[in-house]
Amino acid sequence: MTTLRDKAVLFDSLHRGEEALLLANAWDVASARLIEEAGAKAIATTSAGVAWSLGSPDGDRLDRDRALDLVARIAAAVDVPVTADIESGFGDTPEGVAETVRGVLEAGAVGVNIEDTLRGEELSLRPVEEQTARIAAARRAADAMGIPLYLNARVDVYLSRIGDPGTRLQTTLDRAAAYLGAGADGVFVPGVTDPATVSSLAKGIGAPLNVLAGPGAPAVGELAALGAARISVGASIAVAAYAVARRAARELFGTGTYEALAGDLGFMEINALLRNRA
Repeated sequence: MTTLRDKAVLFDSLHRGEEALLLANAWDVASARLIEEAGAKAIATTSAGVAWSLGSPDGDRLDRDRALDLVARIAAAVDVPVTADIESGFGDTPEGVAETVRGVLEAGAVGVNIEDTLRGEELSLRPVEEQTARIAAARRAADAMGIPLYLNARVDVYLSRIGDPGTRLQTTLDRAAAYLGAGADGVFVPGVTDPATVSSLAKGIGAPLNVLAGPGAPAVGELAALGAARISVGASIAVAAYAVARRAARELFGTGTYEALAGDLGFMEINALLRNRA
């Protein structure tokens, strides 16, 4: 039987292979099973998709216990390693983040994303010293449980358009270095996919780089060639699924037709996928 530690070691190795780790982010058990069946080597959750599915907006608004309960359900439903997007840590203090990490491991996941966005009247970034303390607390919590948790430190300089465009690269590299020094294993820089910047980030960070891709971004082969070790799609699949729901509902209540419901996935296929794991 594969232990949690085995899965953690495997998940770490997936960031250091010849091919980039591709993550099609899941938000519930059914989406996780579909993604695994498609050939995923690991499952990542999307905090936005998880929050929406539980009736909450994204952005540190979801209750920690509800988020961890869903992580546990997903981890129990798949064989591959699971990494959880825990937003900024579901805790106001470093110890609060550590408590979340312990909960993630108890839920059966072996990785986390921790972002450095500070939400208030305006989006900003946590002071570096504060964020490194939170990352260090997460690392200590995992180490104390004997699990080599993969800690993906998210730097939101580009995503939140912090500072002058000419300074964003260096600011990101400085924050990445501080987070790695505090115990992070890799760095996630959403909000940028242009080849020159991805290449500069990959060369400057010196640890596995995670980029967020989607429509309009370079193909995975090109991003990998630029140095991206991990390529995820975030909330995009959940958004697309909800778009189908809205389109189908508007068609039903508008023209009274059902064309938006046509697809290549049937009721029995989904049912069988879940019944096989029950």
